[in-house]
Amino acid sequence: MCRLAALKSTQPLSPVLALRMMQAMQKGHDNSGFAMVMQDLEGAFADFKKYPLLSMACTSQGLEAAEEILETLGFTLKFDWQPDTVSAAGLDFRKMPHYVFRNYRYPEAFQQKPFSEQKALLVQTRLHLRQALAAIDGGFVYSFWPDVLTLKEIGNPSDIGTYFDLWKEESRLTARVISAQCRQNTNYKIVRYAAHPFFLEGYTLMANGENTNYQRNKEFQQNLHPGYLGFESDSQCFLYTLHYIREKLAWPLKYYKHVITPLPFEEMRARPDADILLRVRQACSHLEINGPNTIIFVLPAGEMGLVTDAKKLRPVVIGRHEEKVITASEVCGVDMVIPQRDPASDIYPSEREMLLINNQLEIEQWIQ
Repeated sequence: MCRLAALKSTQPLSPVLALRMMQAMQKGHDNSGFAMVMQDLEGAFADFKKYPLLSMACTSQGLEAAEEILETLGFTLKFDWQPDTVSAAGLDFRKMPHYVFRNYRYPEAFQQKPFSEQKALLVQTRLHLRQALAAIDGGFVYSFWPDVLTLKEIGNPSDIGTYFDLWKEESRLTARVISAQCRQNTNYKIVRYAAHPFFLEGYTLMANGENTNYQRNKEFQQNLHPGYLGFESDSQCFLYTLHYIREKLAWPLKYYKHVITPLPFEEMRARPDADILLRVRQACSHLEINGPNTIIFVLPAGEMGLVTDAKKLRPVVIGRHEEKVITASEVCGVDMVIPQRDPASDIYPSEREMLLINNQLEIEQWIQ
């Protein structure tokens, strides 16, 4: 199984906390990889929040191709952050030649455009870069978005943390929201794109479980949006469904749960909103999921959400102390980061709940 670690705080956090959580939950994962998405960045990126941040791992040829594409499109470099790497002997991971974390200015023609047009450009550019690098086996483009940094690697999480110097308490790489997981997608071919968390247009999502409706979800989704692609993991469908409901259909967030794990028909018909729920289920039946799952997501405004499958077959716990809210696959992961909290106040979501941690760190619980 995957092991998930999600951290949300009013103060900037270092990735070392996510690594410690993964270390505590080590018996539940297979040391095949480490990936994280950091949002609401501080530290090195504090002054560049409004500039799109490119996160990429590539070869020298891939770097040259990406630079040429960005220059042709009119993007200009604003800030180039180089991680302090530690090339110790015997590190167990598949190191890429180059790691790129760069902020860019929008092309001049887009600098005064509304964000709706800017974000369409960013999606198109990321997909262009991804396709170009794939054609030459030149690397991987994970995200190109303001105030978002993505790292995905194959290998031992501890060694990955060592190489990128992430074990330090004090780091120039900090954020108020960190989503991380510690296992590559070993059900299928191992590729970096398949590693959770997944990201699209400000939405981040990771899951612990399986989606036996994967093929049905994929066939429905793959022509809905240019960003719904790859499908290297069956859990990517969960991200695309969340994005589709919020961005394409413009439905309230609560309907995400009703789409992926709808109520039984007899329960639906007994409710005052039965007509709406029946229409939702009819319209989105191809987006229902099946199988054991815990899903953790982050919305573009920074709120963090959590849902489980209808049978509650994957564990998850939420703990809180002062300025932090921590979500983990196992309580030992929460213990590692906030042992001083009151465990009696921990939340173990039910199979019919959606939880939302807002930007004031209030935990909202909604019963389906």
